[in-house]
Amino acid sequence: MHRLTVLYPAKDGEAFNYDYYFNDHHKLVVSRWKPEGMVSCEFDKGLSDPAGGKAPYLAIAHIKFNSAADLQKALAKHGAEIVGDVPNYTKIEPIMQVNEVMAS
Repeated sequence: MHRLTVLYPAKDGEAFNYDYYFNDHHKLVVSRWKPEGMVSCEFDKGLSDPAGGKAPYLAIAHIKFNSAADLQKALAKHGAEIVGDVPNYTKIEPIMQVNEVMAS
């Protein structure tokens, strides 16, 4: 199992349209990547750090695929469109990382 993790760092003064992110962007990701082998897609809203302070990330996406090949195929086919949608909900540049799930 492979996971694409997308993190949006909290930055002072930067807007983040959660309504668009959780509704429109999520639908776009699911509609494009599910046919390419996406297994699950979870979008989280950052609330706080463990001590109750400011969350280091405004939002985090966890997108799972059965294989690295499926993930790479999805990125190649629809990645530009999905990344191109980011300015519709924030100016923050996301941090993306591909992971292999080792335990669940």
